[in-house]
Amino acid sequence: MAQAQARPRPQVMKVTEAAATRIAELMARGEGVGLRVGVKNGGCAGMEYTMEWAKEQGKYDEVVEDKGAKILIDPKAIMFLLGTEMDFQTSTLKSGFVFNNPNQVSACGCGESVQIIPAVQ
Repeated sequence: MAQAQARPRPQVMKVTEAAATRIAELMARGEGVGLRVGVKNGGCAGMEYTMEWAKEQGKYDEVVEDKGAKILIDPKAIMFLLGTEMDFQTSTLKSGFVFNNPNQVSACGCGESVQIIPAVQ
């Protein structure tokens, strides 16, 4: 009997060209091994996205390499970030990373926190 092949795992997040370019610019400064992305409880809508430079890759980090950008995803955040696209946008008044997350059901008026439900497999 033939042995079953493991199904390829879907990529947790995708990165736009603008986000990849900005991450590469910042990584060129030698900040760390990648950008760690996660979520935490907080804010008026219930959750907030987190980002920090990772000095090292954690044993259980999910690694996403897309368009030259290396993102380390906190294992506790994977179910909240499945299918998310990370973008970098610049406007007249501000610039920053933006998460286009299909699991996000609402956001607060100030734009600092969101309500996210875990992805259903």
